Amino acid sequence: MDTRTLPRQLLSIKEYLALGEVEPGFTELVEGRLVFSPSPGPRHNHATYALAFQLHDQLPDEFSVVPRVDIDLGLAPDGAPGFSRCPDLLVTTSAAIARTPEEDALRAEDLVLVVEVATPGSKRTDCVTKHKEYSDAGIPFYWILDLDDPVSLVACHRAGEFGYRNSPAGTGRFRTAEPFPFELDLAALLG
Repeated sequence: MDTRTLPRQLLSIKEYLALGEVEPGFTELVEGRLVFSPSPGPRHNHATYALAFQLHDQLPDEFSVVPRVDIDLGLAPDGAPGFSRCPDLLVTTSAAIARTPEEDALRAEDLVLVVEVATPGSKRTDCVTKHKEYSDAGIPFYWILDLDDPVSLVACHRAGEFGYRNSPAGTGRFRTAEPFPFELDLAALLG
C-alpha cells in the first residue's frame, strides 16, 4: 500500500487487517493508530530464528512457534479503535493456526507465549508498553530477549490482576518449567 493513501481515521482491527502490508518495514495498531517500525536487522533476525529453532525442538507436539504475525490483542470492542501487535515470535496451538484464515490475525487468547527481541530503539516499548498490553490481553507468558552482551532473557508470567511478574534477567543457559520445560542456550543465539 502506498503510504500516501493511508487512512487518517482511527482503525478497528478489521480495518487494519484490510490494509494489508505497508512498506517499508511493518506496522502495528495502537489505540487505532498505525505505528510504523523499521524492518529488523540481520543480527536481530538471526537471533530470533535461532531462538525459534531452539523452541521448536522442545515444544510439545500440539504447539507451534510462529515468527512475526499480527495478533489481535482483544483490548477494544469490535468496531472500536483496536490494538494489534506483531511480536518477533509467539507460541500458540496448532489448532489455532489451522482455524485462523490467512487474512486474519491470531487472537491473544490463543497464545501461550510471546517473545520480543529488544533493540536500542524498542527497549522502552518492549519493557513497558508491550509488557502492559500483553498482560492486559491475558497472554500467560512474555519473554524479552536483550541482545546486548551478555545476551539475556527476562521471563514474565501473569500473576492474576497484578499483571506480569518478571523473573530476574537470565544469561548463559536459561531453564524454565513454564509454560513448558525449556532449556535455551542464550549465548548461542548470536553464534
